[in-house]
Amino acid sequence: MDKIIVEGGHPLHGEVRVSGAKNAALPLIAATLLAPGWHTLNNVPDLRDTRTIMTLLETFGVEWQRDGSTLRINSTNLSNCEASYDLVKTMRASVLVLGPLVARMGQARVSLPGGCAIGARPIDFHLQALKNLGAEIVLEHGYVEARVEGRLQGGTVYFDIPSVTATENILMAASLAQGVTVIKNAAREPEIGNLVDMLVGMGATIEGRGSDQLTIHGAKKLQAVEIEVIPDRIEAGTYLIAVGAAGGDVTVTNCNPGHLPALLDKLRKVGLKIEEGKDSIRVRRDGPLRSVDITTMPYPGFATDLQAQIMALMTLSNGLSVINETIFENRFMHVAELQRMGADIRIDGHSAIVSGTGKLTGAPVMATDLRASASLVVAALAAQGTTEISRVYHLDRGYENLEVKLTKLGAVIRREKE
Repeated sequence: MDKIIVEGGHPLHGEVRVSGAKNAALPLIAATLLAPGWHTLNNVPDLRDTRTIMTLLETFGVEWQRDGSTLRINSTNLSNCEASYDLVKTMRASVLVLGPLVARMGQARVSLPGGCAIGARPIDFHLQALKNLGAEIVLEHGYVEARVEGRLQGGTVYFDIPSVTATENILMAASLAQGVTVIKNAAREPEIGNLVDMLVGMGATIEGRGSDQLTIHGAKKLQAVEIEVIPDRIEAGTYLIAVGAAGGDVTVTNCNPGHLPALLDKLRKVGLKIEEGKDSIRVRRDGPLRSVDITTMPYPGFATDLQAQIMALMTLSNGLSVINETIFENRFMHVAELQRMGADIRIDGHSAIVSGTGKLTGAPVMATDLRASASLVVAALAAQGTTEISRVYHLDRGYENLEVKLTKLGAVIRREKE
């Protein structure tokens, strides 16, 4: 198992290029199950999660080739419709194969998912929506078994709260359903727009891209397609916050500023200088940090995947911040580790009250989930002394070559075996 060691106190300068979005790549990879032929996905990040889902697809009989950031996938000869516990337990997004398999093969057996321990995140929305499209669902022995005679049938799906993976799963299933499906209160994240573009390229007709109501006219069959994975807005946001913590002047390239409206607004209020380009963001810090309050919300609100990182930044401010987490109930596990570094944070239900001390000190800490890992790196870059972060396999699920990219910006950071 690896650990990352960071010597704090070094400002960041230069340019850093953002990789493709993990949360976009995973549903695009799953969508290749809908149509035979060779699909081409460009700008795919090389991450633990993308490797895991490709291993899963191999068990279905899928062929694939990787050349740099280009992934070619051929799902012509599907021979298995079971996603085993051994693979699904390591990555919650494995549930995304459920909709495509049922739609194309008429059946699927998928283990109940695992992943980061940041909340229950039940898949009830996925299952009820598939029932609305005519699937028979049975839960037994830790598996979801879904089956349909003939094709799925179009219908109306309503989500009580917007769910990204449920919206994606039903988008894929409905693309091969007979008739018209309407998804109401759909999630609106940019990653869903990326999936809509892929499904349209494959032959589906989808209306309402970017809105909370999606109308899908199912196709009798779909075709292989070439698509580009959008830039990772969470990775971009993490670098912006890191510059706020460590100080410096950095241009984040290969990103879409329009995907980060809430974060950029908050960073300006914190006191950072932000300049938006067409596909880049320049961030500078040349003064003290002001405190801001944060409430995580579905897109276009403040992303829950950036909550831990902004909390680390707020520990360095001069003031009081209240951070409200409305998406996942257990997403404050990084607090205890930040406290080990000298942070003054108090938890009150779904809120964290952060009293900025203006400084942190290096300490041995442990990553508890993907974004918590990133928050500890952010804190370590600003801390006095050296920080050792263990269990960084979480970090490798969502960040491509993070320590390499930060080193090029002037950070003193290295990876070692524990």
